[in-house]
Order: sequence, then C-alpha cells, then structure tokens
Amino acid sequence: MTKVFFLLLAVLSLCNSSLRAQGRPEKGGHELQLWIGGGHAINGSESDDGIFNVGGRYGWILTQTHGPGFLRGNFEYAVDVVPIFLITQRTGTTYGIGINPVGLKWDFTSHPGAVPYMELDAGTLFTNVQTPVGGSRVNFTTGGTAGIHFLRRKYNWSAEVRYMHISSAGIGDRNPGINTIQFRLGFGLFGHRK
Repeated sequence: MTKVFFLLLAVLSLCNSSLRAQGRPEKGGHELQLWIGGGHAINGSESDDGIFNVGGRYGWILTQTHGPGFLRGNFEYAVDVVPIFLITQRTGTTYGIGINPVGLKWDFTSHPGAVPYMELDAGTLFTNVQTPVGGSRVNFTTGGTAGIHFLRRKYNWSAEVRYMHISSAGIGDRNPGINTIQFRLGFGLFGHRK
C-alpha cells in the first residue's frame, strides 16, 4: 500500500517537470493531485461496510474566473484514477480499481489563501468479488463533494467530504447499492504547460 502511494508521488513529480507551477486555478491551467480517502457506509443492509481508497487526479481549468462575490470562480473538468479501492464487507475485504472519467468541479477563487470547491463525479469500479455481497463485480459510482484547497506558493493541500453511491445499475442479480460518506486528503498543484 505504501509502495503504491510513493509510486503515485513519483508520477506526480514526473508530471510536475512539464508544468510551470502557479498558485491558483487559472484558465488553461491543469490540476495534478494525489489523494487518500476513507469512510463508512451510511444506511441499509450494507451499513457495516468500510471504504478506503488511493488515487490520482488530472484536471483541466476550462473557464476564466467569473461570477459575483463569493461565487466567483472557475469551472474545471477532472479525471480520477483509483488503483486502490478497498471495501470491508461482512464476508471479508474486497479489492478493486476504479476510473472516474467525469469530474465536474467549481473552484471558488475569491479567497486569497484557499480555494473552496464543489464537485459532482461519476465512474466505474471493478472488484475481485461481488460488491455488495450478491451484487456485481462491475459497479458504477456517483458522488458529490465539498472541499477546500489550502494554497501554498507552489503546492497545495486539500481536504474534502465526499458522498459516494456504489451500485451495479441493475446488471447484477441484486442491486442493494452502498451509500458512503468519505473523507479525503490530497496533495497537488495547479500549473500551466511549459
């Protein structure tokens, strides 16, 4: 597990060499981030399930800063790759990988030392056993997030609360779904291509 996180950190360093760092999200810029998260299911027959995941993000800042007052910000499109996705179920631990090709994010840029954000995302999760029990090995994820980037001169830290729904969308025999609340910490940067 630690090896994977350090491998992701090395990938961030390599990507960083082709980016000129900037402190804030700006049109034409990119976001690179490594993150680690975890949480717990919140309702239903799967409420005993726990979640742990590690991943990376690449985002594109698509708009100029615009909007009134505290709503002022930029629109960002992002993709997350999740090489480690663990779900602890009554029957044991499920191992999976995921891809979230849809990340729609609004970065609120009117604050000098921080960038709060809201996000909606969707993706696919592939697991080694049926998840939830009796469900499918292929599931879809949807979610919503509220978070904040704490800006530093070159890099930033982020903290967020994420709601995630995991479901097979009816492709398995059963579709009980798992609703989770997760907390995620990230380390990354905003940059422009050199």
